Amino acid sequence: MTAIELQLMERLRKLPPARVAEVADFVEFLASREERAAAGQRLTDGLARLDALNLPAVSEDEVEAEIQAARQERRKQQTQGV
Repeated sequence: MTAIELQLMERLRKLPPARVAEVADFVEFLASREERAAAGQRLTDGLARLDALNLPAVSEDEVEAEIQAARQERRKQQTQGV
């Protein structure tokens, strides 16, 4: 364990339970913020890789056709009990 971890543990031992719960909530908040930042970075990296492919733009009609095809497939599976 690092020196800062030992120092934090010692300080936590001196706090009343209600304050320890607050610290735990704050640590959870910090962890979730780090997770969101990491997810944002992964998204940014993925978009950059996608952009580097220089793929042609997809038209609204092509998007609509894909949606309709997916809906038809889902309906087909539902009627077949899959």
